[in-house]
Amino acid sequence: MRASLIQIAVDEGESVDSRRRRAAALVRQQAGADLVVLPELWTTGAFAHDEFARQAEPLEGPTYEAMAKAATDAGVWLHAGSIPERAETEGGTAGEGALYNTSLVFSPSGDLVAAYRKIHRFGFDRGEAVLMGAGDELVTVRLPGLTTVGVATCYDLRFPELFRGLVDAGAETFVIPAGWPERRRTHWTLLAQARAVENQAYVLACGTAGTHAGVAQAGHSIVVDPWGTVLAEAGAGEEVLTVEFEPGKVAQTREQFPALKDRVLGVVAPEPRHRS
Repeated sequence: MRASLIQIAVDEGESVDSRRRRAAALVRQQAGADLVVLPELWTTGAFAHDEFARQAEPLEGPTYEAMAKAATDAGVWLHAGSIPERAETEGGTAGEGALYNTSLVFSPSGDLVAAYRKIHRFGFDRGEAVLMGAGDELVTVRLPGLTTVGVATCYDLRFPELFRGLVDAGAETFVIPAGWPERRRTHWTLLAQARAVENQAYVLACGTAGTHAGVAQAGHSIVVDPWGTVLAEAGAGEEVLTVEFEPGKVAQTREQFPALKDRVLGVVAPEPRHRS
């Protein structure tokens, strides 16, 4: 399986429309990959809190349209990172609906096969934590003939119970878009490896480069195998990290070292929503 993580830079001098076009072009350049991943809130910047409401869009808005077309053109499964979603109100309009940090996953035919609203909001009663609503569903996506993906976003990485829930729903590979700050980059690497080791799964964690509202981004997108070995890691700037790996290694690892079978304590988590 071949995956490409697009560690796009968020430049405050670049318009959202321009960055959307640029991201779509980068996705098209990954034709031949099986899976392409973009970071969290790359349209606005994860720390550009003042822009969330202004740049929010409905689920099937301009980013949806651009990414669906790019996935089709490249013929890839596309985790298009996340957008600030303005949910429709009960009346059916998106004018004053709640905001969510929502990830979009497209099939190679351009169909939206999953949308994940981030469960753990970052900010400690500020920023995203008060501006965005919280999701309440775990989401997995089956990539036929390849792997089953468990979807999480950035701050979710700090909550192992979410990943246990995804494993129980069949996840073999975790895809984690993020806007992780440089000042906590050591946590990023450590937690990505921990989630891989404890769940005997692949971790594909895609971060942003650049600076969001004055907050320097960590970059260093990373791919970790089920034993915790780092297969590939990006630098700090904008780049595309491409790696090939063997999805069957998950089953082999879980059979050779069956630690998951020795679990004693259960997990109380939202009911998983599985897409295929």
